[in-house]
Amino acid sequence: MLRLAWARSSSKNSRVDPARLLSIVLLGGDNKSHSPEQSRDISGLTPPPASDKSPSLLSPRTSQYCFRYPWGQEAFDKARSEDKPIFLSVGYSTCHWCHVMERESFEDEEIGKTLSDNFVCIKVDREERPDVDKVYMTFVQATSGGGGWPMSVWLTPDLRPFIGGTYFPPKDSGRRPGLKTVLTRIMEQWQDNREALESSGERVIEALKKGTSIAANPGETPPPAHDVANRCFVQLAHSYEEEYGGFRDAPKFPSPVNLMFLMSFWSVNRSSTEGSEALQMTLHTLRMMALGGIHDHVAQGFHRYSTDSSWHVPHFEKMLYDQAQLAVAYISAYQVSGEQVFADVARDILLYVSRDLSDKSGGFYSAEDADSLPAAGGSEKREGAFCVWMGSEVRELLPVVVEGATGGATEADIFMHHYGVKEQGNVDMEQDPHGELQGQNVLIVRYSVELTAARFGLSVAKVSELLASARAKMAEVRKSRPAPHLDTKMLASWNGLMLSGFARVGAVLDDKALLERAVQAAGFLKEHLWDAERQIMLRSCYRGDEMEVEQGVSPIAGFLDDYAYVICGLLDLYEATLQPEWLRWGEELQDRQDLLFWDAEGGGYYCSDPTDPTVLLRLKQDQDGAEPSANSVSALNLLRLSHYTGRKDWSQRSQQLLAAFSDRLTRVPIALPEMVRGLMANHYTLKQIVICGQRDAPDTSSLLATVNSLFLPHKVLMLADGETEGYLYQRLPILSSLTCQGSSATAYVCEDFTCALPVTDPQELRRLLLE
Repeated sequence: MLRLAWARSSSKNSRVDPARLLSIVLLGGDNKSHSPEQSRDISGLTPPPASDKSPSLLSPRTSQYCFRYPWGQEAFDKARSEDKPIFLSVGYSTCHWCHVMERESFEDEEIGKTLSDNFVCIKVDREERPDVDKVYMTFVQATSGGGGWPMSVWLTPDLRPFIGGTYFPPKDSGRRPGLKTVLTRIMEQWQDNREALESSGERVIEALKKGTSIAANPGETPPPAHDVANRCFVQLAHSYEEEYGGFRDAPKFPSPVNLMFLMSFWSVNRSSTEGSEALQMTLHTLRMMALGGIHDHVAQGFHRYSTDSSWHVPHFEKMLYDQAQLAVAYISAYQVSGEQVFADVARDILLYVSRDLSDKSGGFYSAEDADSLPAAGGSEKREGAFCVWMGSEVRELLPVVVEGATGGATEADIFMHHYGVKEQGNVDMEQDPHGELQGQNVLIVRYSVELTAARFGLSVAKVSELLASARAKMAEVRKSRPAPHLDTKMLASWNGLMLSGFARVGAVLDDKALLERAVQAAGFLKEHLWDAERQIMLRSCYRGDEMEVEQGVSPIAGFLDDYAYVICGLLDLYEATLQPEWLRWGEELQDRQDLLFWDAEGGGYYCSDPTDPTVLLRLKQDQDGAEPSANSVSALNLLRLSHYTGRKDWSQRSQQLLAAFSDRLTRVPIALPEMVRGLMANHYTLKQIVICGQRDAPDTSSLLATVNSLFLPHKVLMLADGETEGYLYQRLPILSSLTCQGSSATAYVCEDFTCALPVTDPQELRRLLLE
């Protein structure tokens, strides 16, 4: 539960240091506040009374988390002019504990008046303003040892934090102070001990500036790729959970960055014991996830994480960035193994995204909530209500006796056996601390189709058909239930990740519909989130009341991840469609990213605009977590672009970036598995695969299909179609010397454009690529 430490100071005028700050008021470090959440929009803090001459409550922002004052000059000026501290609340639309704190505290009349009278209250959607979130989360973690959302931070008018925590209940409970007590003590300290608060906060910020600095020493080069990759593998193997896969006991997260590293590690260590182990860890984890309750067997897609070690009972929120990365991981596993199940799951994910997270403009929505109203009625939302089933519901829906089944079994008997459905429910109390899932079932595949068929004396084909029919019926029932809240915010970064998902899966499966959806997504990004006049990406846009795409009152300029993820998506889209316009735009975006975020002194990219005076820490994210670090993605983007454009400066920049993170890569590479992949790509040298031929000719398609069937993490693919005035020929004049053999499409496999003998046969190309 929430960890809070609080004691009264012995003297009103005593000096306060950072450690003393904690004993004055706080501090929250409950990781449970990471549990995402409820579908109501967070409303504004209680507005001031009508007689208050302060600025009126702002009109609602388009973001579904932000109201009251947004992060900006108006709020800062108000704090300075009224000489009040700032109360900053950071959360996001589908954050459960954010909504709990809203309902318990911000809608409480007494607390609302205290906040309005004594503080300037700012709400920030962390998905809109990751720069603000990262700065103050760094402060909270450094001063409390924990973090999460909602994040509650108190700042001076010049934005220096002096107290911070996560979720605060409204009233004292035992030794845990409530928000009312916290506010009272902060007001006392602000009145009587302000200088000490300000100086202590300033000292913490200065210490954080030093402690978070990431830079290369003069002349430093990246660490040895072989050693770093081996260490990363050993660290992952040590944390691997053998029975169900994954990399901890519980809660258990999908961690696609780990899986993609392990497949890349296997690709260069295929004949070694370590390589085999890496592959086994990956495929077993992906299989168990696909069978588990974290995978929505009725309506497709994946939930956020599992609360138990067996992937059974999930936290039911669905995030766009998870779908995007898992689609790539599953299609990569299909390339590696040839097992159809992995391709089926990848397609399954994209079906969910196309149906439930897609805007008609081509953009992708951010998330679906975990909580919704129970189908049976009631005003209180419950986690998982939209997704779970009572045994009686299944029996009522599937009553038909199956002809030829052992013991006169019904469709329900077979379905319940296969998916572990129990009359009394299949969720353990440990996974249901609030009793929301009592008597309910989370579907999880308990037996293979073959075993289920044998149990009931039926053919595998018959059972497969029966299960598919049952899932379709259940999907129809789900449509009649109160739906969870949908966050229709569209972020450039997450749309970039999803662009990669559709492009990669579409290319491997040669699925024209998926590729068309990828092109539509890229078109959306260019039309709605690229400001051509200012030459910048925008962070976000939204679905308006009339279903049109709209911007907020003050559009937010994009951050590093908006550029890095979109560039990666465009490179993947080029390799899937071989349309050079996407390369051209990717090159343009990389130039802008370099101009806006590159650290010319220390190497690497800042997460946000380093010239922004309202962002106190110039951070470079040094962890690949739920999303990969934008620096990790950029390391490989730069290398790929250098091969497409002939720009050696980008290859050098990739090296400089990796050198800046050298210490982290050497000591704890498990923190940066995606960056280790970039380091490996620099070491092993990207293969340039050039296909000479007509774009839509059958022989060209056959060679491309061969390339796309293989997992080749260290390659760039390009088409030389003979249009010498085109983009690629202008960037890479050497392409003019690579021609078709006779009238047949021809493949060249090159390193630094030193090429092996040309081949026209797909099998010969496959052999060459696997050497």
